[in-house]
Parts: sequence; structure tokens; C-alpha cells
Amino acid sequence: MNKLLNVGYGNVVNTDKIVAVISSDSAPARRMIQSSKDQGRAIDGTQGRKTKSVIITDGGMVVLSALSTDAISARFREDLEKGEYYEE
Repeated sequence: MNKLLNVGYGNVVNTDKIVAVISSDSAPARRMIQSSKDQGRAIDGTQGRKTKSVIITDGGMVVLSALSTDAISARFREDLEKGEYYEE
């Protein structure tokens, strides 16, 4: 069973595939976002809102989220402590 993490607005990511969650504020993060969009490796989960965090997966995909990195890590910790995950 895959463990899915809610990254905002009904979008979920497989926790087994997450390599890093970074803030989108830095110039290198912005370049990575643009490069991923150009190569078709970006998944925009912001629902038109400002991108606050970038989730990098082991397959090279980049997931954009409108939630902050703190909010995503808090959700992950809460789900881990409760043992609650979305099921596929």
C-alpha cells in the first residue's frame, strides 16, 4: 500500500517517492522550476496560487505546491504519528 501525502487542494504525492521538499524562494529553485516546466517534468498542484514549495521526487519529477515547506512537513509528521495515510 502506497502512503500518500496531501500537498494541498486535494493533490497527493506518494511519500515513498519524495526526495526533498524545498522552498521556492531561492534563485536556484526558480531555475529548477522553469527547467522542469520546459522539459515537461513539472506537476503544478498550486491551483493558480503562488508556489511556496517544491517537492522533488526520485523519478526526477517536480511537484509545485502552494503550501509552505513547514506545512507540508507538519502534515507528514502528523500522518506518520497517527499512522494515517491516503490509500490509492
